[in-house]
Amino acid sequence: MALINTIREKSGVAVGAVAIGMLLFIVGGDLIGGRNRLFGRNQQTVGEVNGEKIELPEFNAALEQAKQNFTNQQGRPPDDQAMSYLREQTWNQLLARRAYQPEFDKLGLQTSDDELVDLVQGDNISPSLKQAFTDPKTGQFDKTRLIEYLKNLDKLPPESQVAFRNFEANLRDFDRPLLKYTALLKNSVYVTSAEAKRFDEAQNAKASFRYLFVPYTSISDSAVKPTDAQLQDYLDRHKGRYKVEDGRTIEYITVPDVASKEDSAAVRQNVETLAQQFRTAPNDSIFAKQNSEQPYNHAFLSPADLPEKLRQQLPLKVGEVYGPYVENGTYSVYKVEAEKAGTKPAARASHILIKPTAQTPEAKAAAKAKAQDILNKIKAGADFATMARQFGSDGTKDQGGDLGWFDAARMVPEFSKAVFATSSAGLLPNLVETSFGYHIVKVTAPKTSQTYQVASIVKAVQPSDATRDATYNRAQQLKADASSLEAFRQLPIKDKTLQKQEAKYVDRSARTIGALPNAREIVRWAYGFNPDGGETKVGDVQSFDIGDQHIIAALTDTRSKGTATVASLRAELTAAVRNELKAKQIIAKLQGKTGSLEDLAKLAGSGAQVQTAEGVAQGQGTIPNVGYEPDAVGRAFALKPGQKSAPIQGEQGVLVVEGTSVTPPATPGDVKALRTQLAQQRAQRQDGLIYEAIKGHANVKDERSKFF
Repeated sequence: MALINTIREKSGVAVGAVAIGMLLFIVGGDLIGGRNRLFGRNQQTVGEVNGEKIELPEFNAALEQAKQNFTNQQGRPPDDQAMSYLREQTWNQLLARRAYQPEFDKLGLQTSDDELVDLVQGDNISPSLKQAFTDPKTGQFDKTRLIEYLKNLDKLPPESQVAFRNFEANLRDFDRPLLKYTALLKNSVYVTSAEAKRFDEAQNAKASFRYLFVPYTSISDSAVKPTDAQLQDYLDRHKGRYKVEDGRTIEYITVPDVASKEDSAAVRQNVETLAQQFRTAPNDSIFAKQNSEQPYNHAFLSPADLPEKLRQQLPLKVGEVYGPYVENGTYSVYKVEAEKAGTKPAARASHILIKPTAQTPEAKAAAKAKAQDILNKIKAGADFATMARQFGSDGTKDQGGDLGWFDAARMVPEFSKAVFATSSAGLLPNLVETSFGYHIVKVTAPKTSQTYQVASIVKAVQPSDATRDATYNRAQQLKADASSLEAFRQLPIKDKTLQKQEAKYVDRSARTIGALPNAREIVRWAYGFNPDGGETKVGDVQSFDIGDQHIIAALTDTRSKGTATVASLRAELTAAVRNELKAKQIIAKLQGKTGSLEDLAKLAGSGAQVQTAEGVAQGQGTIPNVGYEPDAVGRAFALKPGQKSAPIQGEQGVLVVEGTSVTPPATPGDVKALRTQLAQQRAQRQDGLIYEAIKGHANVKDERSKFF
């Protein structure tokens, strides 16, 4: 069966059928639901590609086969995350077949009978079959096994025969024509010698230049007010940059189930009672197993592995009960069952790390001198924790350099050797050098090999049924109060404990909105799949229960596939147009003016700066201390020494570039090798580019949100 499953997995053609129970469920829902699919053919349509519809039964059949393949391969049914992936995979397979077929037909791409035989049992076996009949131990393809399988195909179970016939049909009708089609396009990739030389120059030629940079921030935003007409004009000039897919903007308020003070008090009282009983329990491990929400751990733990609350009580006493402690919404109580000497000592220490600014002898010497000075001050009486907060350079500085408990294996060897070599607490007299830098080290608890066996009772504070009911009732009342979009937006104004969030232009296939996971139901509602059977319109408000959260959501805007509107991109367009207008103002001050860059800087006014850039590559397009400015970098390569460019409207501001020197590549590149390299790079991108191009011209209509 593993062989058949592998062959099934390679097949892109849907096999199998939807279960009778699911069919009855769908039909029953259609008969009584507001959207009667039996009388609305379009309600069965999952999508459309090149005018050909993908109907729900076909999609479900293909999805069912994908689920079977997954289960057979993984040994378990797919979970929610896997199902999401399988639905996407199924959609892409059905889409691809319909999108590519017209292209195959135009070119007459087919697979002959002889060719199919060659792919299945000849000299050019399909890679899928090769993989299916490869011995996992040797990694060698066994053609004899394949031929034997084909001879006995008619003796296999009917479903296995169908699976292979479907695989064979898919190989003939889609896989092989697709391979031919992509090969035709890939073989058209060509790189000229001139292209290779330009690439070499762009990567390896270097330009040095001086430049005047006048940032757009030198003009206050409040001084430039773009009009709607200017925003629309900019959008019209850059339509290709602002192509968008369908989108929905959703505002939402989350009302989570959160434990109340009464819930916390009840758990604490319960744990306190258990703590008393724990002291006299005849069998600690059984008592812990019966009363804890976490599994019992019988292992002996070093201080490095103990809970922090117990570390603070070291040394521990056998038979003693510690707690209850509360931390992160959990109450814990511990009883020490036994103690013994372990094999891995643990210690606790604090440190101050001084890192060299570079990996040079000079930088290392400077870092060592700084660390020694800090060590001397601590020896003279300075507080270690204060010095750590002031001079530390890693994540422990805010904790006064505290590293907590650790065993030798958790630290780099040089550090562990120094800490575990001492038998008493205190400041180490010498610096410790590691690959990270220089450490000033204070041992706060000397090494110990003592370990403890601890039985734990852990209880998380959870909202009670009464609290959940109260939260649910509150969410329902909020939904009732949100009778309109305006009323919805008033909710957090009237109740400061509520927080409204917004997810702008959520994609049709999204499964999250903002920071809210598992929100597929909300997305489907926003795209028109309304539980009450009606259409979802802008301004509609609906409530949802997702996990332990109650959501009140409002649809506030919609966007259709195509070019974005000014309204949907106002903030982004305003920033872009504002920079254009600022550029015009700055250029007007500089245009036609003569003199040095410093003279031009005075004309430009506040914020203008003159700097030098050394060894900038044209292909890099970035100027140090400015950012990505490809136009200015390109101009620098065309200037003679001392020649200045006209003012350039850049990405970050206006620039004037003065040429200094251009250095060609030290050694001209191997043109033949560069051509091969570039051709390979382009060919590697072809599969994705071809698919996106075909898909873009296939007039795809995605209606999956009606069903999933």
